[in-house]
Amino acid sequence: MKLFDGLEQIVKTDEPLTGHTWFGIGGPAKYFITPETPEQLTQVVGRCRDNEIPMHVIGSGANLLIDDNGVKGAVIHLGQGRFKDVSIDRPAIKAGAGADMTKLVLRMVREGLSGLECLAGVPGSVGGCVKMNAGGAFGDIGNCVESVDVMTADGETFTRHKDDLAFAYRSTNIAAKFILGAEFRLNEDDPHRVLKLVKQIWIYKKNTQPLAMRNAGCVFKNPRGLSAGALIDRAGLKSKRVGGAVVSEKHANFIIAEPGAKASDVMKLINVIRETVYKKFEVYLELELEVW
Repeated sequence: MKLFDGLEQIVKTDEPLTGHTWFGIGGPAKYFITPETPEQLTQVVGRCRDNEIPMHVIGSGANLLIDDNGVKGAVIHLGQGRFKDVSIDRPAIKAGAGADMTKLVLRMVREGLSGLECLAGVPGSVGGCVKMNAGGAFGDIGNCVESVDVMTADGETFTRHKDDLAFAYRSTNIAAKFILGAEFRLNEDDPHRVLKLVKQIWIYKKNTQPLAMRNAGCVFKNPRGLSAGALIDRAGLKSKRVGGAVVSEKHANFIIAEPGAKASDVMKLINVIRETVYKKFEVYLELELEVW
């Protein structure tokens, strides 16, 4: 592995990605790299850039569908070492890109800090949640982001501050290849009150979303003023199946990957949904799911 001499301990070749995504499907990565520090990431980026190896960034693997043939370049996972660190300087906190959002929400409850409870039940890591401005009916993460540390595909690092950040529906203006971490400005609050709200949000999601089944969250963005799930439901597509991929009975904007499902099944089902909804309502559904 001359390409990554000195970095062998963080590089795997032909790594199956099924265990790195919520769908649990997809082919292998030619290189699967798990840097533990920004300095290691800088080295990895330089090696990939110098050898013209495409780079893909993965967090917890939520909101992601990987092709059955896998990924030909490098998949870089920011989920180890310093990328998981969380520090508290009340009422602000800093969290690395690899920090688990569910664990972070619960920790903030114990700390009596509110602002992130709207992310209860949202799968993913801090980096992915910031990148796509994750959230839902109860609010979005962008509302409490103070700054974001990023690295470009050339290995340059810098900080984007609040007045230079724009958060919109499931998107931000962050163009840098890597989100390294973020600072959040939260509010001092009664832990019991915050916990009660988290429980209410969690129960609502448990009752309306297939949280216990293999899925990647919402597949489509909501069109302006409309609900993607409601459109799919009205089109009669709940329980629609292609191979091992099935539209959820509980929430039509979720696709379940049953045992034996392939990424191609999911993509075919996505196309069926899009075509049917467009034919019935003349609304084109845009993917929220990221496809590699």
